[in-house]
Amino acid sequence: MSDISRYLRQQKERFGETLYLEEQILREAELAAAGLAEEGGTVTEAWNTARTLAQLDELICNCTKCALGETRNRFVFGVGNPNADVVLVGEAPGAEEDKTGEPFVGRAGKLLDKILEAVDFKREDVFICNILKCRPPNNRDPLPAEVEQCEPYLHKQLALLQPKVMLALGRIAAQTLLRSKDSLTRLRAETHTYQGIPLIVTYHPAALLRNPNWKRPTWEDVQKFRALYDERMAAAAKGAQA
Repeated sequence: MSDISRYLRQQKERFGETLYLEEQILREAELAAAGLAEEGGTVTEAWNTARTLAQLDELICNCTKCALGETRNRFVFGVGNPNADVVLVGEAPGAEEDKTGEPFVGRAGKLLDKILEAVDFKREDVFICNILKCRPPNNRDPLPAEVEQCEPYLHKQLALLQPKVMLALGRIAAQTLLRSKDSLTRLRAETHTYQGIPLIVTYHPAALLRNPNWKRPTWEDVQKFRALYDERMAAAAKGAQA
């Protein structure tokens, strides 16, 4: 407890509640300085109290919980519709994303846009993000410790969005989200659940640029994804009418 806080408590004991407001303001200031906040009587990290994606971005964009915070150029929060029913998740930003601060840009991003349009989605209608918000050096795979620090931010994004469906882009993203070592082929074969949300797995757009033969199975995946989305939306509409 700081000297000022101790003093205010002593004054409160002597003179009653007249200084209560000042003490509360001081407590909130001390918590904020430590990156914390109090909600419902529980002290938590401040970003956990965010009510919108914009607030969350503001609260975590300077994160240095892992070493990637020291090597990044830009923090890549994610882009898209803040009310999206569809969320796409990759593993981590690449070099172009690290420069622009936006996920899935460049050739891979343009291909992703075409994939979405093929099943009647637009980039501005969905939300696109990564598990890690900072680029690993030389585009290496995310380390377990980095995932442990950053994945809670994804959980908070999903809690705010409450999407109907998710699409994991690439083997690393799928294995990391599902805590699985299964092959991409096996993971693509099933509908999974992540944080209570149905999840489909497909190839990363960058992989399709290297191997066009994977475009056909990707088309099959996103068709299945679209059908799952339509099914979930129809069920939600039916529930609202009941």
